[in-house]
Amino acid sequence: VQLQASGGGLVQPGDSLRLSCAAVGFDLDRSAIGWFRQAPGKEREAVSAIHIRDGAIYYADAVKGRFTLSRDNAKSIIFLQMNSLTPEDTAVYYCAANRRGYLLQLWGGTADYWGQGTLVTVSS
Repeated sequence: VQLQASGGGLVQPGDSLRLSCAAVGFDLDRSAIGWFRQAPGKEREAVSAIHIRDGAIYYADAVKGRFTLSRDNAKSIIFLQMNSLTPEDTAVYYCAANRRGYLLQLWGGTADYWGQGTLVTVSS
């Protein structure tokens, strides 16, 4: 079982990035899956998460209106479209999944699987 995250990079303030997370080896359809981030010197925080079957989506207040989580069920991939990036969005972004679909628990950081992280740097 793997979560393969990709799409990070160095961008300027105001730019956009799209992160991808591919779920390999488990049934994404029954899971809750989402994105977390950890900035230097800060604790890990939840960014966005979705219950795949019922479509419920959570967003952190800091990213509402700028980030959009979407999914491609056929390919077991989720995406995080990040717009209007600011230096405060600089962090390592991780995808994580709770295979039982417990979205609230996932939001609190309880995950069965974690991806390897992808670095997003927003700097001028």
